[in-house]
Amino acid sequence: MSDAVRLIEIKEEIHADNQRVAQGLRRQLEEKKTFLLNVMSSPGAGKTSTILRTIEALRDRFRIGVLEADIDSMVDAELIAAQGISAVQLRTGGFCHLDAAMVAKGLDALDLDALDVVLIENVGNLVCPAEFDTGAVKNVMILSVPEGDDKPLKYPLMFTVSDALLVNKIDYLPFSDFNLEAMRERVLRLNPHIEIFEISAKTGQGVEQWAAWLSREASSFIAPASGAARPRIGKFLNASRC
Repeated sequence: MSDAVRLIEIKEEIHADNQRVAQGLRRQLEEKKTFLLNVMSSPGAGKTSTILRTIEALRDRFRIGVLEADIDSMVDAELIAAQGISAVQLRTGGFCHLDAAMVAKGLDALDLDALDVVLIENVGNLVCPAEFDTGAVKNVMILSVPEGDDKPLKYPLMFTVSDALLVNKIDYLPFSDFNLEAMRERVLRLNPHIEIFEISAKTGQGVEQWAAWLSREASSFIAPASGAARPRIGKFLNASRC
């Protein structure tokens, strides 16, 4: 390389800036005693339906809020708000992921003093969301049976950064060649500490075990409040940084 040419590693700089914001966000959440969970998956894996099932299982124990991220839509946030849950729609304006600054903007629109748990529904993508720290306390990914058991081989980082894996649409297993044991072996080779739950957001199968894990994790981070979440009006934000 010529001495006259200066090389700037843009990606490294972006990630360093994001990490600083994420660390600050975690400190804020610790002060507020609000547990933030980042939910990631490919499009159609069942993030929204899984979040709705999770809310149903835990709303009597925790006051729950949701950040919904989409490139351009309000559909999911409206579904959440219809359940009487605090919901903020983050429109990323083309970004295929959320970063810590976008999440901070969404959290500013929520009353964290009135919430114990906030669930992030990240943009549907198995690549970019795994690269950006959102400031969440825990990361969870959803892999649906119709996607195939080879995804850990194709998208290893997503499985590596996740604390729990939800294998969704398990009711479809009898009609699929999805190999659960092969999938488990591949995932645990990447991340020996990951928790794996087999669920069906459609039928409710396995949701109780998943909700129990989340309840333990949240309880260890906060002092749970009694009573159901109070109904709140959904909001819409443009999270794009362009």
